Amino acid sequence: MLDRLETTLRVRGGARLEGSVATHGAKNAALPIMAAALLAKGTVTLHRVPRITDVSVMWSLLEALGARIRYEGDNTVTIDSSNVASYRAPYALVRKLAASFDIVGPLLGRFGRAEVPLPGGCILGTRATDMHEQAFIALGCDVRNAHGYLIAESKHRRMHGARIEFRLPSVGATKNAMLAAVLAEGTSTIVNVAMEPEVIDLGNFLNAMGAKITGLGTDTVTIEGVEELHGVEYEIIPDRIVTGTLLVAGAVTRGDVTVTKCNPSHLEAFMVKLQECGVDLTFGDDWIRVDGSTITGGTDILTAPYPGFPTDLQPQMVAYLCTAPGNSVVEESIFNARFSYVNELARMGADVRVSMESNTAVVKGVAQLSGAPVEAPDIRAGAALVVAGLAAAGETEIIGLEYIDRGYYRFEEMLSELGAQVQRSSGVIPLVEPGGLSDTREYPHVSSAAS
Repeated sequence: MLDRLETTLRVRGGARLEGSVATHGAKNAALPIMAAALLAKGTVTLHRVPRITDVSVMWSLLEALGARIRYEGDNTVTIDSSNVASYRAPYALVRKLAASFDIVGPLLGRFGRAEVPLPGGCILGTRATDMHEQAFIALGCDVRNAHGYLIAESKHRRMHGARIEFRLPSVGATKNAMLAAVLAEGTSTIVNVAMEPEVIDLGNFLNAMGAKITGLGTDTVTIEGVEELHGVEYEIIPDRIVTGTLLVAGAVTRGDVTVTKCNPSHLEAFMVKLQECGVDLTFGDDWIRVDGSTITGGTDILTAPYPGFPTDLQPQMVAYLCTAPGNSVVEESIFNARFSYVNELARMGADVRVSMESNTAVVKGVAQLSGAPVEAPDIRAGAALVVAGLAAAGETEIIGLEYIDRGYYRFEEMLSELGAQVQRSSGVIPLVEPGGLSDTREYPHVSSAAS
């Protein structure tokens, strides 16, 4: 028999969350901005970079290429790319993180060539790279796939400006097209771009380094190529998904929670849906407050590209709707395997029926969820199980905390500040050899972290 160390989160439900907590910098903005630092001639200093696992992977990836990186204080990172000499990314790191594919554009801009493994990360469904390749080909690159790598090479010393029209908005393809085009010769026009705040933040960062990008926040971006980009000091935007998760945690416990240091304008579609459930919601320039005691029922949700309802808040909202009176319908239009966590909610007594054909979940609110051992299949699903655990009777043990740590910095500490009873634990899981008994979850725990 083999043993494996597993970190878990224990959540004792029933506490009404109250108080104020600050969100941290946006993971989905920090990662492409760190990749973009490869384009700078000079040092880049980034403030409000969350100390999460995904940032650590991107950090290691940039170091593997030759960058020098260090922390200054709690959440400030400096990146010096002057010694980067490799255009080939190691598979061992790229396989851990879908956002690692963001380095293709910067490598093409810096070297005219990039060799990057196909992206990894959470298993949420198909992660096609065809629109990325479309952009690179339009900019004058030869592109091929070989031995699990995407290999792109410019036909000339510099890529040339082009018109790129995506068949649908893609965050990943938009980022890579922008990153590749900023140092291309001539003007590029990118049509049907993603308008997510994190994409705009990347564009603002590139402009701060000397790029010439207009149209950010619209569906068409124009980029006038420049000869070089310089170092800069920049602050990452707040994480809207962490903000939304904390607000849902307040609402599901029928609590009164204020999230500070956030940007309410990034969460308008989400806030509308909370209000449709009867949640009392107020906000200012950099804060949002929810009072969940006024809940009246559920709501219907369709995930969509920004400014629509964000797919990364869909699991958390489903967990909340499991506790809301009446029926709700949630349709997922972005990822075709996002409902993988529903079976775990069912272990807690949730009533959710998923149609794989329509990628839709019908949620019937129940009087009370019950604590149970559950396993997180991805980052946001893990957060959703925490949300459910906060509302459940008894204790919920969430295995797979390493997923949550990829997107949330000190999650249990933020929740503890609001009065939640949560505790990080670790223990040894006995793994049975092939032919033995099936998995067992009964193992000793050693307490750690705050509760």
